[in-house]
Amino acid sequence: MAEVAQAVGGKPIEVWFADEARVGQKNSITRRWARRGTRPAASKDQRTASAYIFGAICPARGTGAGLVMPRCTTEAMNLHLAEIARAVTAGAHAVLLLDQAGWHMTNKLIVPANITLLPLPARSPELNPVENLWQFIRENWLGNRIFASYEAILDHCC
Repeated sequence: MAEVAQAVGGKPIEVWFADEARVGQKNSITRRWARRGTRPAASKDQRTASAYIFGAICPARGTGAGLVMPRCTTEAMNLHLAEIARAVTAGAHAVLLLDQAGWHMTNKLIVPANITLLPLPARSPELNPVENLWQFIRENWLGNRIFASYEAILDHCC
């Protein structure tokens, strides 16, 4: 972190975390409250339309930035980085921690001047607090849900 502070000329540093979550028709079945001895029904959709929520949070500031995109690609990640750059405090520099997905580590990324990417170790989602956000959303808002169309998925994500 000292190297980043020196590289950005002493600007204030914000720590951000980013990740993506798929939301779609191939939903997950989650736990439900029910009377002891009963098995509540839960619909399961086999269709495969989906969208991706690109989300980033800065816990210290209690703020975030997000986009809903049709796919996880380098182009989508570039748009997400631009969105995060707009959310960083004016005059500050963001250190963005993220996993090592292909679209996060490609040389084709256009990283804004006020962001430095810092990859997390491989296979360590527990180090990214955004994973907790996705888990909460899936369990409390997305589980046991059937989406009628792709537009319904987008509406729900937004």
